[in-house]
Amino acid sequence: MYKLAMFITALIMVTSCGNKKNSDDFSKSDETSKTPIDPTTYDPNRGIGKFTTVDLGDKLNESLAAEGEKIQSVKCAACHKLTDEKLVGPGWKGVISRYKPEWIMNFITNPDPMIDKDPKLQALLEICLVRMPNQSLSDTDARNLLEYMRKNDGIK
Repeated sequence: MYKLAMFITALIMVTSCGNKKNSDDFSKSDETSKTPIDPTTYDPNRGIGKFTTVDLGDKLNESLAAEGEKIQSVKCAACHKLTDEKLVGPGWKGVISRYKPEWIMNFITNPDPMIDKDPKLQALLEICLVRMPNQSLSDTDARNLLEYMRKNDGIK
């Protein structure tokens, strides 16, 4: 019975880390502005990636947060808890106060160059011992996850 449970857990983790491509073009939204990715440039406030500005608005966007919750349950929950407790990766509680929105969006959509250049992520890698996989999330998915992280941190 234990082996069956472990097999099912492993199967869920492998399938949630798929390489599904999504062609959403988030640049059509007023929420962000894009610049080309330059992996040689590192900015500790925004990381490495196309997001230079993310306009969060004054209030939580409940519909974006609801979509982000769906994505979190499928793509993120196997490795991240919503508390500050570490699972495979660090917990999400307080992430909004620790990182700027641009940094979070760039990390969600561009984890490999970020891990290679960001000292904070390299320190987390030493603790977690597992690199965050590239989930091939669209820009829209990343924005929805960011809004769900805001909701998880009590933003109203």
